[in-house]
Amino acid sequence: MDKRVEKIIEMMRENVGGELSLNEFAQSVNLSVWRLCHIFKSDVGMPPIRYLRLLRMQRAKDLLESSFLSVKEIAFQVGLNDESHFVRDFKSTYGFSPAHYRSRFQNQPAKGNGNGHGPIKGSGSQPSRIREQLVQIAKHSVLPSLQVFLYVFSSLS
Repeated sequence: MDKRVEKIIEMMRENVGGELSLNEFAQSVNLSVWRLCHIFKSDVGMPPIRYLRLLRMQRAKDLLESSFLSVKEIAFQVGLNDESHFVRDFKSTYGFSPAHYRSRFQNQPAKGNGNGHGPIKGSGSQPSRIREQLVQIAKHSVLPSLQVFLYVFSSLS
């Protein structure tokens, strides 16, 4: 993967809730916006804005599962100030509204480690492994967003 694309992905991950623009991403790696979009899409399989949206939805899903924040607060945490747009984006990504997703998640049997504290978190390489799997799925798919959706739901089981 191009080092510039890796830098942009790292910037996105570090500031999921931020208001960084394509122009700022492009400037940070000394590329035009058009060239950045072209390189990013060829390496990742989707445009940078779609990838950022998926990161935001993944972070929102994590917050729905692990916090008691309201849907509006979670929307703000992931950089979306309009709750209705957040609900629409979340539903298009996961197939459920955030509130419905949270209730379904809470009603599932616990997959904990036996001490009541939930799943054991893996090493720090887990997110990068997931990212690489998402990239591979997106690269080899005619419908990357459908494949990502299926991957996310298969990982929940």
